[in-house]
Amino acid sequence: MTLWNGSYPFYPGANACFPFDTTRAVILTIFLSVFATFIIILPGIRGRGRLFWFLRLVMGLFMGAVVLTIQFTRDWETGWVQANTSYKSFSHAVVNVDIGLHIGLDGVNITLKGNPVNQINETINYNEHFSWSFDANYDRSYSQGLEKGLPNPILYVAEKFTTQSPCAVHRQYRIAGHYTSAMLWLAFCTWLISILLFSMSLLLHGGYMLLLTATLILFSLLFFFTTRNIPKCFIQFGPVSLKTDYGESFWLTLVTGLLCLLLGLGVIILNSMQPEKLKLIFNLDKRKGAKEGWDKPSVPADPSCAVQDVLMVPLGELCEVTATQL
Repeated sequence: MTLWNGSYPFYPGANACFPFDTTRAVILTIFLSVFATFIIILPGIRGRGRLFWFLRLVMGLFMGAVVLTIQFTRDWETGWVQANTSYKSFSHAVVNVDIGLHIGLDGVNITLKGNPVNQINETINYNEHFSWSFDANYDRSYSQGLEKGLPNPILYVAEKFTTQSPCAVHRQYRIAGHYTSAMLWLAFCTWLISILLFSMSLLLHGGYMLLLTATLILFSLLFFFTTRNIPKCFIQFGPVSLKTDYGESFWLTLVTGLLCLLLGLGVIILNSMQPEKLKLIFNLDKRKGAKEGWDKPSVPADPSCAVQDVLMVPLGELCEVTATQL
């Protein structure tokens, strides 16, 4: 039996992690509500137009939800390593843990989970976020982590991204994250404009806006790609090292950008080569208008009408008119 039951009183317990990101949950709830609302309308659409309308709905909401959600994800670049390492300062205890590094557009998340979770009379399950957004100070967050007495592996990884670190990666990641976020916000605006243009039956202009959306999304990936060209900072835990690679958000953004590119090109090509098929896809066929006589050309006057008959009668056959003297 040791003093303080083997733990140090100035170290707080592990942060309680919320089971999911509330920002992403709100965004997904909004888009799913819109999707459910339009699904209620779906049975009222007849014929093949129902399928085309459903596909347009799914693809449109998917692109918008992805472009908006990935702004707040923290897995653009991820890496994991399992290592035996010291746990905290002033302690010789060695623990077996999984260490994760998750880089987003506004900062880094560092996770620490024990194998097993309960070791040295403590629950090892941490998830710490260090932000470098405009309204945050990364170095101050790191200093606060030192004051709280976070585990050594978390502080060791977080120190690699400080402004004073010899790795010198903080400025590159911070600038790349800001430019990537700006491009994605512009892409979300152009996506909204394309939806508005398609709803107004301006198909060609909507296709151009989809192309612009795809261009902005791909440029955002290009900005984030620049972080891979800087010299890598080695994060070593004994014989093993923590290496990162592109995460789910990066690949999901790439897929969304390529989808916007293909759809935009498809709309433009169909509009120039087969506009009738494009109108059929967007339920703009003129069959209903033709049935009601909207598209019927005006019928020329029948040459046998009474006026023309009068004009064609020979003068000799005109009826004599008797004048009555007053």
